[in-house]
Amino acid sequence: MTTRLNPYLSFKDEARQAMEFYAAVLGGDLRVSTFGEYDATSDPARSDGVMHAQLEAPGGLVLMGADTPPEMGEPTTNGTVSLSGEDEAELRGYWDGLADGAQITVPLEQAPWGDSFGMLVDKFGVSWMVNIAGAR
Repeated sequence: MTTRLNPYLSFKDEARQAMEFYAAVLGGDLRVSTFGEYDATSDPARSDGVMHAQLEAPGGLVLMGADTPPEMGEPTTNGTVSLSGEDEAELRGYWDGLADGAQITVPLEQAPWGDSFGMLVDKFGVSWMVNIAGAR
């Protein structure tokens, strides 16, 4: 198996909703495992929490996520997920989907370096950057 670098997002209690949203935006196959499925919690209220979710989207995109149980403290800071490439229609489609309910911090428009670039914080608090390569 080839080594891959995959963003792994942490959520308080909304991993399922977030990962389903990303599956709707990016497409692909979403697999979700709960704490209850693996007897990984003694709290029945947490049994439906997401222990691990993995989205494998077209083009090799992989995004993972999970809920953070209270005994593990607060969810980690997620940093920024970056989508970049040359397929303008695909990347603008991702941007449009992620922008639903998001705070746009940098509108997706031509940047000084010639690419189209934008930044947003989606409705789940995850920061995203989209960079569409300009004509070279």
